[in-house]
Amino acid sequence: MYRWCTDEVEPQDRFDYWREVRAKGLFGVTAELAREQRADFFGEFSLRQLGGAGLVELRASPYQVERSRADIADAPGDSICVYQQLGGGGWFGGMRGNDFALADGSFATSHSDLPYRTLPLGTAGFHLRILKVPVASIAAQDKCARDLTPKPLGDHPVTSLLESCFADLGEYAGEDEAARTRPLVEALAHLALIERGIVRPGSRRGQYALRVGRLSLARRLITRHLHNPQLSSAMVADWLGVSVRHLQMLFEMAERSFSQTLTGQRLARSRRLLRETPERLIADVAVACGFESLATYYRVFNAAYGLPPGDFRGRAAAATKVRER
Repeated sequence: MYRWCTDEVEPQDRFDYWREVRAKGLFGVTAELAREQRADFFGEFSLRQLGGAGLVELRASPYQVERSRADIADAPGDSICVYQQLGGGGWFGGMRGNDFALADGSFATSHSDLPYRTLPLGTAGFHLRILKVPVASIAAQDKCARDLTPKPLGDHPVTSLLESCFADLGEYAGEDEAARTRPLVEALAHLALIERGIVRPGSRRGQYALRVGRLSLARRLITRHLHNPQLSSAMVADWLGVSVRHLQMLFEMAERSFSQTLTGQRLARSRRLLRETPERLIADVAVACGFESLATYYRVFNAAYGLPPGDFRGRAAAATKVRER
């Protein structure tokens, strides 16, 4: 991962450096800010290469951004871009009739080599993530992918799947790229193209992207409802709008079945609670993690780790004391 912050530059030079070296040289955009406002400018970003794509997270105080035809000619990207607004809001424009505001948490998609202008709404500045997936790296190299003017994600069935995959991508940072991030990047690109009407959901590429997205969302639904002892594959399948058999097939793609995933998540959460809340009763930990009874929790925990929860907590506390010495 590459990180950079304007704190590394003298205050009087920060915006000029950001504009000429970071904005124009790295991102291929033109940055503008009134001279009297430049003294207080702040900006930082991180850049990670994940699965053949680039994931940028950017924070900055307010300024205006434009990607002009001259910028595109100087620094062509030929990438599908997925934007997530993380704070405040942002305005995008530049193509007649396509101006829009992007609220906190919302997503938009575009092709990198179409002109646009953007600026933050309000005084909070920019805070967003951008995933750039080279068109050449995905199977759908239809010329229509290069006509994606900036547009927010609408009320489409794939929107929640795209959001889930995007969250997974950030969490998989540092893990094996081939096994984790590359399938997510490919699925994200195709889900975006499904939402824009370029890839058909029933096509081979579309079906693969939907499977990856549904599996991602299914895991997140398990995490969200882990405390419920009645959580079942039928409930998750209903939330996804698929059959139980289809859900089971999704988990057949993964390393563990639905029941193994559910039990694994419950055990992992209980281990964290045992370490982080030593004052909490073990019975309360079992309930918080969705185990139907204390006896069941002891049995499952002991089978997985070869010791009861209380002994695990004691060892964890002893290890913490050793580290603190």
